[in-house]
Amino acid sequence: MKKIGIFYGSTTGNTESIAKKIHAQLPESELKDVARAKVEELANYENIIFGTSTWNTGELQDDWGDFLSKVANADLSGKVVALFGLGDSSSYADTFVNGMGEIYQTIKDKDCKIVGQVETSDYDFVESEAVIEGEFIGLAIDEDNEDNKTDSRIKNWIEKIKHEFV
Repeated sequence: MKKIGIFYGSTTGNTESIAKKIHAQLPESELKDVARAKVEELANYENIIFGTSTWNTGELQDDWGDFLSKVANADLSGKVVALFGLGDSSSYADTFVNGMGEIYQTIKDKDCKIVGQVETSDYDFVESEAVIEGEFIGLAIDEDNEDNKTDSRIKNWIEKIKHEFV
């Protein structure tokens, strides 16, 4: 398997913690905080994981704002991309992991292969912009209400995506 770049944005440390858990299970991966990363670094990876939290009423994590606008102009042709997002499915049930959905909307037409969709049946939420055709477009994590499910969700998701990464 070729190198994997895990690009994440984290305000309180929760998304960074999840990125580190994913990194621990994918030893060929490298962690990149989007607050300090350069979009040109995407070219160094055939496989990319983007991770973000969702804030307030469905907003993307702050560090992603500038980085995502540059990703919109980046060449992701031929790359394999997986997404993970954090949110609060109880307090913000109608905008759960919308940040992940915003990243998806930016990259979906960039000639990359998006992998790692997750069924919604194990989640309790009302609505999400990260649900496409009945599935989350990536791994959804709720550290506020379902932290007891985090490790198994990560493990199952990694088993799914590592077969897609070349």
